[in-house]
Amino acid sequence: MEVIAGDVLDRTSLVPAFEGIDTAYYLVHSMGTSGDFQNEDRLAAKNFGEAAREAGVQRIIYLGGLGDRSESLSSHLRSRHEVGEILRESGVVVIELRASIVIGSGSLSFEMIRALTERLPVMIAPRWVATLTQPIAIEDLIAYLVASAELPIRESRVFEIGGADCVSYGDLMREYARQRGLRRLFISVPVLTPRLSSLWLGLITPLYARVGRKLIESLRNQTTVVDKSAETVFGLRPRSSGEAIARALLNEDLEYARTRWSDSISSAGPQRSWAGVRFGSRIVDSRVAQVNRSPAVSFAPIRRIGGRTGWYYADWLWRLRGFLDVLFGGVGMRRGRQNEEVPTVGATLDFWRVETFEADRKLRLGAEMKLPGRAWLEFEVEGNNSHSTIRQTAIFDPLGIWGLVYWYGLFPFHQFVFSGMLRGIVSAAIREPSTPGEGTSL
Repeated sequence: MEVIAGDVLDRTSLVPAFEGIDTAYYLVHSMGTSGDFQNEDRLAAKNFGEAAREAGVQRIIYLGGLGDRSESLSSHLRSRHEVGEILRESGVVVIELRASIVIGSGSLSFEMIRALTERLPVMIAPRWVATLTQPIAIEDLIAYLVASAELPIRESRVFEIGGADCVSYGDLMREYARQRGLRRLFISVPVLTPRLSSLWLGLITPLYARVGRKLIESLRNQTTVVDKSAETVFGLRPRSSGEAIARALLNEDLEYARTRWSDSISSAGPQRSWAGVRFGSRIVDSRVAQVNRSPAVSFAPIRRIGGRTGWYYADWLWRLRGFLDVLFGGVGMRRGRQNEEVPTVGATLDFWRVETFEADRKLRLGAEMKLPGRAWLEFEVEGNNSHSTIRQTAIFDPLGIWGLVYWYGLFPFHQFVFSGMLRGIVSAAIREPSTPGEGTSL
């Protein structure tokens, strides 16, 4: 893969990106802009289409939005359709896939549904909650996008794609709540304008304050598949909305298991907030320390953590947390650890369980104390013979509003304990005896 920077609002920057390209995907919209997103969408599509034609691109695959043109469409959906028309005017063959909500991490509509369901035990449900939609799983959408590159057609086509069932936005929230084990109450109200809905959405989920009104305006339009020709042409059988949500949650767990926080946090940039970084439903508190010792020496205190060794800082607070856990029916700190030197995957470690252990590199612990959610504690070490970087990461997947109250309520204590623990680990690493061949740094 070769990465070339380009800006669809700057046509000259697209020239090198299109060199030697036969098929181009257009997955751009400007809803997040502070200006006129419709004008920016027009200019972006025009630049992209003309640059593609001049470079000899044979096919453009564009992901647009569902919506019946006979209805009074929102400005967002009108813009989605208009972009498809502008791309076709370039003369390049365009396959336009029109989809409704995409179920998967990062999808704006799905993240909005997730945030509302997680944070509101009782929800005032305006009329748009009853609007029908035909959501599609991110994996099924990708299957359509990939298949479009090899589709044996020579003229532009528009295909409407969706999942196996039509549901309302309220149905999606209830199904998400069911799969997350949340109880939610919906109270229907006859009138709640898009403006009031967007203000309310921005209050509950600040992430969507800028695009809230544009998005809410679109929710009044039914977005279901009318033309079912895609089923015949592509031969794909998409999942139902319930299966799509289950896959999204499963994929998040799998992605989390593969994540290297040293990469993820460094690229998070503006996502950082007062109490951590958001990754899907998870809140992540990650901190780094440098030590002039080899990775093997730096990792030694980490592999011995817990049990008789303790947690390198404020052990009395850890014991207090264990005592409270026992009072609420949890396992507490009574289990200790089975091997004081080397943890093994699956073994207990106080009120944690070892999920991942890579010698001299990584230790991940999954919490087994009583919590309104799921929690992990992870340590990563990387470096060379004379220098190491230690990354300590606390991850919490809050379950509903009480999970958020727990995390934010205890955040000052977490700051105190986690920062002290990392300093303690560094101090212990410095006191470790040198290993043969370990270098020194001045």
